[in-house]
Amino acid sequence: MSDSASAFRARDIGLRAQKKILSRMATKSVAKSFIDDTTASLLDNIYRLAKIHSDKKQAERLVKNIIKIVIKIGVLIRNDEFNEAEMQTAEKFRKKFQVTQMAIISFHEVDFSFDIHYLQKALTECQFLLKSVIKRHLTEKSLSRVDEIFKFFRDDKLLETAFRPNSPYSDVMMSLVADLNKSLDEGDSNL
Repeated sequence: MSDSASAFRARDIGLRAQKKILSRMATKSVAKSFIDDTTASLLDNIYRLAKIHSDKKQAERLVKNIIKIVIKIGVLIRNDEFNEAEMQTAEKFRKKFQVTQMAIISFHEVDFSFDIHYLQKALTECQFLLKSVIKRHLTEKSLSRVDEIFKFFRDDKLLETAFRPNSPYSDVMMSLVADLNKSLDEGDSNL
């Protein structure tokens, strides 16, 4: 076995170990080294929304899954693991995600503008693009976490309630939209 083959394996094993260790340590304190303050606030508001919509256990699972995926993608980026095609798809994801964020903001701020079909389609496209970027690098378990995350946000009842005038979710939606606005202003698309 040549030295280059053995070095590649060690690097590959090291990368897998980083992803696994950081995934298991996906707590707010570890996440802070990978996630900025705006994203942390956004995650807190996602937790609040999920807790109101479902329950504490599902809300914790959702946020933990988001943090795990963000951390794993961060490890992959820091180790230059994405090839050119994946980077192009990642750029398409970034743009689609930004457009989706702007749609969410608009639907919240402009009464009766909400279009559930548009938003669900946009979220499905984001999910497909994200999975296309990471499928070569992450396990089926991680890919299923991505599916769970997007399934939650595409939920008919969640969307119809969240964007309804005088919604019981209006306070948390106001905070969430403020975080999305700040994130877009900062040019940040960690999620």
